[in-house]
Amino acid sequence: MKLHPVNRINGHLPLAGDKSISHRVALIAALASGYSRITNFSSAQDCASTLSCLNQLGVEIERSGNEVRIHGAKLRSPADPLDCGNSGTTMRILTGVLAGQNFSSKLVGDDSLSSRPMRRIIEPLELMGAKISSNDGKPPLLVEGSNDLRPISYKLPMASAQVKSAILFAALGTHGRTQVKESSLSRDHTERLFNGFGVNVITDHDLTVTLDGPAQLVGGDIRIPGDVSSAAYFIAAAMLLPNSTLTIDSVGLNPTRAEFLSVFRKWGANITIENLQTEHNEPVGTVVVKGGLNSIEIAQGDRRLDGAQIPALIDELPLLAVVGSQVAGGIEIRDAGELRHKESDRLRATAINLRKMGCEVEEYEDGLAIDGPTRLIGVPLESFGDHRIAMAFSVAALVADGPTEISGADCVDISFPEFFKLLDGLTAS
Repeated sequence: MKLHPVNRINGHLPLAGDKSISHRVALIAALASGYSRITNFSSAQDCASTLSCLNQLGVEIERSGNEVRIHGAKLRSPADPLDCGNSGTTMRILTGVLAGQNFSSKLVGDDSLSSRPMRRIIEPLELMGAKISSNDGKPPLLVEGSNDLRPISYKLPMASAQVKSAILFAALGTHGRTQVKESSLSRDHTERLFNGFGVNVITDHDLTVTLDGPAQLVGGDIRIPGDVSSAAYFIAAAMLLPNSTLTIDSVGLNPTRAEFLSVFRKWGANITIENLQTEHNEPVGTVVVKGGLNSIEIAQGDRRLDGAQIPALIDELPLLAVVGSQVAGGIEIRDAGELRHKESDRLRATAINLRKMGCEVEEYEDGLAIDGPTRLIGVPLESFGDHRIAMAFSVAALVADGPTEISGADCVDISFPEFFKLLDGLTAS
């Protein structure tokens, strides 16, 4: 993909449904009693992988564009391995679902997914009574489920919404109280959606999540809000380019996902929220961005991203690094070692590409220090087969001097196939 610098971002942005919510709603609908109609379902290939796996498990699914209709059903043993594609969310949360089924299943993925750590879900699910075989803690996974799982009280060794969700899905069929204790708050879509579909989940002030089983989800209609993580790239481009005006309607604003907006504001971005409302326990609203970073003094503490805020920023950290290269005084990211175990080593990939564009970057085991403001130079870059790296550096390309070519940018199709088309429609030379 070859990109050229532009003067502004302008217009209304239509967004497909949130990936994280789409995965979870599909799984909930499959297990629920009755029928569910889901509109604005994500267009991402990752979410299609979840639907495909559910179909193999005997779930009746009808899809027309971004509308999905699911009839809840008793799951059955799949005839073939369940192909999760590139989707870690599919594999990790579906393993929790399958842990509570009285049959065996094999979950496989592509080369990238097959290199990602799964021991973090294996340990708690085996404590509940499932048996899970793996390739030294990595896929493929062979899940020998049980309809007699035990409730557990489990402290997460790291903040992980996927592990938390896997345990909660498995807990639906247990007899007793399951508790998951977090050290810092991770995205809470599963808890919100369970409550919206008839299962009571309580989160205490000390971040202990409680579910009493057995519990039955109840189907219903839901519209998936626009994906705020997808919106982040366009918001960043608009705020970096003077004279930009961008409006994004009906975007999800869950506080465990939208923390990057607070960071951008602290760095001088003009971002406002309008029409805030709640749908199925999820906050939804309109985001309006006016271009150009304000010339304000940024506190040293606001230039450092670390600690408890990292789980809420984890997907946006490569993008924040790009934006940070334009912030007076630069930024520092720490406590983000998890980025080394995503679709790529995102710390290394971000550092390599920023250095190629002329930015000084210091790389740590758990983060980066990025100098700023830097006049970026358009050069050939790599996506490293990672959609978030490709999209983050597409934003960098828009503010760089000269053209930028990103090799392997088609990896974006896995998560956000409309990305480059939407970007082209909003830019003006």
